[in-house]
Amino acid sequence: MIFGNINYDKTNSVLPEDIKKCFEYAKENNLLDFEKGSHVIDGDDFFVNIVGYDTTVKEERFWEAHRKYIDVHIMLSGEERIALNFIENLEQKEFQEEGDFLPLEGDAVNSEVVLRSGDFLVCYPEDAHMTALKAGEEKSSIKKAIFKVIIK
Repeated sequence: MIFGNINYDKTNSVLPEDIKKCFEYAKENNLLDFEKGSHVIDGDDFFVNIVGYDTTVKEERFWEAHRKYIDVHIMLSGEERIALNFIENLEQKEFQEEGDFLPLEGDAVNSEVVLRSGDFLVCYPEDAHMTALKAGEEKSSIKKAIFKVIIK
């Protein structure tokens, strides 16, 4: 997993090209104006899901990971805490090919990040993540872009 901000151009210059493509797309397009849903950029190889929701407590959320795609979360507005762990530290359930979804169970949190506007989080297949968690006492309404980059 990689955590940073899309505006740190010098630091981000060492990231893989597929990840930098996400940042370029985000900077060239006003993603805040995009409707919620999936937006194709390069067929099934590269697309972005625009999501919006209110953050909540851990008891109302779930662990997930993916095998076919890298997730690149970019926060557009609001703030969200994301719990992280490695999939081998959690109980893996049956992988759902449709939707590239690996559900996991467990209470172990290895790390957490808080995403605010411009922040990003890259999750690889080994990275379990639990999204939509409150960053503080109050819930936050967020809008976020989740780029899906196929693993070749």
